Amino acid sequence: MAGSKQLEQTSKSIDSSAHMITTARVPADKQVRIAFSLNDSPDDASPENFSLAFPELDQQLQPLPPCHDSKESMQVYKQHCKIAEEYHEVKKEIALLEERKKELIARLEQVEKESMDAARLAKEYAQLTEENRTLKLAQMQCVEQLEKLRIQYQKRQGSS
Repeated sequence: MAGSKQLEQTSKSIDSSAHMITTARVPADKQVRIAFSLNDSPDDASPENFSLAFPELDQQLQPLPPCHDSKESMQVYKQHCKIAEEYHEVKKEIALLEERKKELIARLEQVEKESMDAARLAKEYAQLTEENRTLKLAQMQCVEQLEKLRIQYQKRQGSS
């Protein structure tokens, strides 16, 4: 009975610590090779099916081989394997999200650069438009002044 209670506490400990697994970099494209079955068929309970079922996991995170005579031990092992699978899926998702984050940051930097370029071009356009308006005004004043000078010149020519 004491062994059953200890196994139950171990199972609860595994459940509560499942979210506190340390992370190690695993490429997102790495395949998971599972060397066991999650069904209860006794044919899959051979010892060779339990050695390093998750080669990408650190040694301390590897599911320990179960005691084949204990159904509870097999359940704990299967639960640990299921957690290891979930851990791998989460790591894969994290890798994909990190890649997506890099893509979005690069895209944001590009948009910001384009936005700054657009702001610079808008400012330059406003300056050139103002300069153009000033030059047109100066041209009109020069044309008026030239016209006045012509009239004065023609008056002098006519009076002489």
